[in-house]
Amino acid sequence: MATNKLLCSFRIIGVFSIMLICALSANAQFLRTSYFMEGTHYRQQLNPALTPTKGYFNLPVIGAVNATVGSTSLGYQDIIDIIDNGDDFYKSTDFMNRLKDNNKLNVNFSTEILSAGWYKGKNFWSFNIGLRTDIGANLTKSMFTFLNEMETIEENWRNSSYDISNQQLNINAYTEVGLGLSRQINSRLTVGARVKALLGIGNMELKLNQIAMSANLPTDKDIADWQNPDYWTGLGSGAAAEAEKLKAKFNNYHANLNVGAELKSSFKGLELKEEGKDYVTDFDFDSGKLGIAGYGFGIDLGASYKIMDNLTVSASILDLGFISWSKSSTKLASANPDPIDIQGKKYADMINPNAPQTSITKALNQLNADTEDYMELVTKGDVLNYDMLQLQVSDVKESRKSRLASTLVIGAEYGFFNNKLAVGALSTTRFVQPDALTELTFSANYRPKNWFNVALSYSVIQSAGKSFGLGLKLGPLFVGTDYMFLGKNSNSVNGFVGVSIPLGGKK
Repeated sequence: MATNKLLCSFRIIGVFSIMLICALSANAQFLRTSYFMEGTHYRQQLNPALTPTKGYFNLPVIGAVNATVGSTSLGYQDIIDIIDNGDDFYKSTDFMNRLKDNNKLNVNFSTEILSAGWYKGKNFWSFNIGLRTDIGANLTKSMFTFLNEMETIEENWRNSSYDISNQQLNINAYTEVGLGLSRQINSRLTVGARVKALLGIGNMELKLNQIAMSANLPTDKDIADWQNPDYWTGLGSGAAAEAEKLKAKFNNYHANLNVGAELKSSFKGLELKEEGKDYVTDFDFDSGKLGIAGYGFGIDLGASYKIMDNLTVSASILDLGFISWSKSSTKLASANPDPIDIQGKKYADMINPNAPQTSITKALNQLNADTEDYMELVTKGDVLNYDMLQLQVSDVKESRKSRLASTLVIGAEYGFFNNKLAVGALSTTRFVQPDALTELTFSANYRPKNWFNVALSYSVIQSAGKSFGLGLKLGPLFVGTDYMFLGKNSNSVNGFVGVSIPLGGKK
């Protein structure tokens, strides 16, 4: 079916992303709910100045695993359906009503392979080796409208106007080797920093800037009628007048197709194939060849200031840095094929009212011949097919750079009952692609002992205020979520699990 071919094109994106996820371990860079939990060191992922009450050693790999899936409009089940390439989800009225004009999707993954932290004098040192992955996409409602309306009625291709431009995919994956230092300057001020060497695993930017089609062409019935001699015989003396009407109708016929796209990719194992063409005919990704494709540097900076005994404010900027991707692992391609621009005036001018059947048949034959390429491309239903895009590989003359997804964090908390109970507000803005993600989180925290902390949070933006978060530290185990899974329509879902061994005495 036509739509299956179209969805297969989008699976180029989906399958590639899944290959990457399977090749890596998973993470969302931090857990907001942990920010005011003094007994846990995981809050240092949000601010390197927030030292824990004890040192720690995270168990390899399972010491800190975090994953988040979020969307501005799509629910958890919608995302699963898109990845699984379900045949019917886009036919649902409920699904279509949930969509916005632009639908953002972000998937963030990470794990700490090895990490530890310890006190030495007034300093708190930390070390980590971890994997980081960010995937962001923009899918427009017009794409799903197109899928919905063009499923079975081939005649729609002859009389349609669709603009499914501005689809976008961004992937960034790297290994991080970090060294952190936090120091208490005085009884009120603590500052911290973490420097990071980055080993780039892969980066991709795919932009479908323009895919716009518009057509007004005669239907199969019209063509059959006008080419039938009996049609004209039946009109008798009215044939000339009918030809004049059809001349005006032909003047309004048109077929237009405009395409523009660009691809920037730095992945070892990714090949752009050109089989018998001067443009890309297939993507070939061998996850077994995945390796270091670039090198970079990053830094986190943070500070915490106690305004009064019970009131503390803090701020940090995370992931300031870049990765330089090697020339040998980089592939560049762009698509700006000549547009199809067929106007009906040419064929209207061929119609002679004095010879209606002959001239109209000739005009129809010419119109059908000229629109053959257009119809061949669009009636496949494979709007993102390689023949339509015609991505042409460019020479890579130098390495390319990509910035990290930086995050701005601002927090404030007020403590009660000798600081065992606290309420806090936290603002985070993460500058991911294609658009920044902002969140405002309120939390209540109970922290009577170093080995026991519990927090309840409420984040108002990314989940549209329809979820809540929990955090629990119980001995060496920490579990938490910013967005509790509340069913298949949850817009944002995440989970964090960490297991660590305490080191050293209390600060």
